[in-house]
Amino acid sequence: MTHALMFLPATELAARIRARELSPVDLTEAMLAAAEASQPRSNAFVTVCFDEALATAREAEAAVTANRPLGPLHGLPLVVKDLVRTAGIRTTYGSRTHADHVPEHDALVVSRLKRAGAIVIGKTTTPEFGHKTLTDAPLTGVTRNPWDSRRTCGGSSGGTAAAIAAGIGPLGLGTDGGGSIRIPAACCGIVGLKPTLGRVAYPEADDTFSNMSHYGPMTRTVGDARLMLAAMAGPDREDASSYRLAPHATMDAPLAARPGDLRVGWLPRVGDHPLEHEVEASALAFTRVLETQGATVETLELDVVAEEDTFVTILRSGLWARSRGLLASRRALISDSFARSIELGEAVTARHLHDALMRRSALFRRVQRVLERVDVVVSPALTAPAVDVTQGHFDPVTIAGETHASLRTGWHPYAFFANLTGHPAISVPSGWSHEGLPLAVQVLGPYGGEALLLDIAERWEQHQPWAERRPPTL
Repeated sequence: MTHALMFLPATELAARIRARELSPVDLTEAMLAAAEASQPRSNAFVTVCFDEALATAREAEAAVTANRPLGPLHGLPLVVKDLVRTAGIRTTYGSRTHADHVPEHDALVVSRLKRAGAIVIGKTTTPEFGHKTLTDAPLTGVTRNPWDSRRTCGGSSGGTAAAIAAGIGPLGLGTDGGGSIRIPAACCGIVGLKPTLGRVAYPEADDTFSNMSHYGPMTRTVGDARLMLAAMAGPDREDASSYRLAPHATMDAPLAARPGDLRVGWLPRVGDHPLEHEVEASALAFTRVLETQGATVETLELDVVAEEDTFVTILRSGLWARSRGLLASRRALISDSFARSIELGEAVTARHLHDALMRRSALFRRVQRVLERVDVVVSPALTAPAVDVTQGHFDPVTIAGETHASLRTGWHPYAFFANLTGHPAISVPSGWSHEGLPLAVQVLGPYGGEALLLDIAERWEQHQPWAERRPPTL
């Protein structure tokens, strides 16, 4: 029964719970058992919430029995990245400096998901304070890709991606400050959505006016991402960006583009970087399917890789401002890569930072002009499948036989610019490599365009479903 439940979509599990065909307690017990059993293989969890989850599941079952009103996620297991605060549940941020930290309050997004009925079954691994796109940390060790333990699961929401890909919970909560939802989703063959900046309020951001981080859903199906996003979305009075969306930019608005009206911008490259052939071919096949449905496809040139310095200037200066105290007082407890990331931020001057913020605005306007010509921008999600699990954050990376100095611009150059501009972007599986590793495509759309992205992704999912495929370790 455990294995049968593990890979059912959240939408079907919710329907079964409402029809009293499935017990929330049985479902939760199955997922907890799967989480515990998976640890030796993938190491996706920091904490498995046995007592808390079962207590909540019993309350959920009692609500069903008593015919009480049920939320859209009632009784559904949820895994939460350990970068996100959870009341009464250890939240380590992937660091030995917070190994025993137990918050008193949930992050806003967690409280919303709980109110919708979700049950937190565990906290998933992340690199220290989410500082890189590979999931390993001194506190937790290495998290491995369920499709191939020799490969990374990506990061920094790597534990969440690995758990969802392995069928441990239908719903995963990630954060994305530079691709941290979309990169691991692409590595692990699941759906990862970075919503529009402000779509899901992020009042926990240290600087609400220059924030680049987003909360987003990580699921095996597009329908589950849609379901989860609806429960997460909404403004908050303490997040300025959450009030910037136009009033009409609602997720349930009628889609502006039917297949025959859709204008697709195909972006194979975002600068001078290598790209593996099978990655490009699978992403191009995605655009060809849209084309057969009547969409028009235009090849774009947009060298956003040139804005890497803009991104790292804002990223590193913020990291230094937040974490320099740890570097000064607890250096022995933090990883070398995290320490180096903080130190690099110290060299950023006020002039450098302000220049970067102005370049960020200029890039936003460039992308806005592109989105006047096309409705969405389609690209590969990564230049290659998941890299080796031993890849270093600051080490060169080899892609398609070429060595590139920067992991960011060599392996995942399509990700970070959407954080600079705030546009929504989704990563969905687009096929499989000759080694059986997931390949993925990214679709970026207009502000408030989550419904459009989900609709396009769902069309592809109907054409080439992926969710029934199981990692070989299961």
